[in-house]
Amino acid sequence: MTKVVTFQDLKVWQKAHGLVLGVYRASKDFPAEEKYGLAAQLRRSAVSVPANIAEGFKRKSKKAFSHFLNIADASLEETKYHLILSADLGYLPCAAFERLREQCDEAGRMLCGLDRSLIRTYHL
Repeated sequence: MTKVVTFQDLKVWQKAHGLVLGVYRASKDFPAEEKYGLAAQLRRSAVSVPANIAEGFKRKSKKAFSHFLNIADASLEETKYHLILSADLGYLPCAAFERLREQCDEAGRMLCGLDRSLIRTYHL
């Protein structure tokens, strides 16, 4: 197992960052009128996931890290809704939606696993 030195070493951060890259690629083709609407909201919520993982990683306590993982998980749920809405409005092709949804689901499982590990290890 590789030693975790920075937030970038965390597999969950890597997965969440990959999700953000996918969201940016997929949302670049949204209608122009959505540039400051749904596209911006989708991007913002997606970016919040790895950003909160990174911020929590640097906190001084495991309890604070756990708190930021919870925020990341909530942002992930918001991202899932924005993806559903994007697909329902026809802005996101079915294949792209499925791929991004699977990435969300995997990132969510990883976030929960890391949080459970923190709680179990440090009795939070």
